[in-house]
Amino acid sequence: MFTTFKLRNRFVAATVLTAFLALAPVRAHAVSKEIVELQTQVQQLLDMVQRMQSTLDQRFGVLQHLVEQTADNANQMNATVNTLQQKINAQNDAVGGKIDTAFLAKWGGYILGGVGTTIFVAICSIIIAICFAVVGALGRLSSNAVLFAITTLYVSMVRGTPLIVQILFIYLALPQIWSGFADVPAIALGVFALSFNYGAYMTETFRAGIQAVPRGQTEAAEALGMRGRTRMRRIILPQAVRIITPAIGNEFISMIKDSSLVSFIAVPELLWRAQRVGQSNFRTLETLLLAAGVYWALTIVLSLFQDRLEKRMAESDRRI
Repeated sequence: MFTTFKLRNRFVAATVLTAFLALAPVRAHAVSKEIVELQTQVQQLLDMVQRMQSTLDQRFGVLQHLVEQTADNANQMNATVNTLQQKINAQNDAVGGKIDTAFLAKWGGYILGGVGTTIFVAICSIIIAICFAVVGALGRLSSNAVLFAITTLYVSMVRGTPLIVQILFIYLALPQIWSGFADVPAIALGVFALSFNYGAYMTETFRAGIQAVPRGQTEAAEALGMRGRTRMRRIILPQAVRIITPAIGNEFISMIKDSSLVSFIAVPELLWRAQRVGQSNFRTLETLLLAAGVYWALTIVLSLFQDRLEKRMAESDRRI
């Protein structure tokens, strides 16, 4: 019986061992599968942590950039406030009538740099205006009805409208008629506008000068067999120019002053520079005084030159 019990226990133990060995591969496979799933979950958690770290880094970078930008804006605002305060102080000084010599010393060279442009505009304009005046005077004296009507319309239209309107019309309206005018430099349009205006006024001056030439000069030229154009070119016009030279000098002096109107179309001459500096620094008192002084000095110099020229011409007339 004892032997039978031992055999039964061995049989049970063998059965259990056999069952365990049969289930071991299945359990190992399940365990390995769980391990793989755990590794996958851990890897996903690591990826999530990395993404969160990357997001935090990006947001921190954006926040840092915003902080830096805010600091820069604050510095710019402080600089702007300081600049405005300086301009307010300058304006208060200007209201008090104080002339800042240091400001003139700083910007005087820049403003005076426009004197050359002013003289250039005036000289070019008066030369072209003389050409307009000669043509207009000949048209006014012509027996041709068409030429007389055209020149009369030219003189009446120009003398009946303000110069500044003509300048703005040529600069702003002509490009709407033909787009090619938009490519023409402003200084060229300004010179044309001034010469076109002064040519109309000088037309009457030239006409009066031509008519002031003694009739005997024309008759003598006709007696010599000179034709109309030759007579006008060699006899009449030289004497007419001599007669109207003082008037041309006066027109040139006026042209120096009226050349300031081209500042309205952004030609960088004397007045344009003075206005630009004065308005941006609230020191128009100093800049306009400087510009006015320069214009005054130019007119004085030109007036002295004209006086000497008239005296010399008067001496030559007395010799004749």
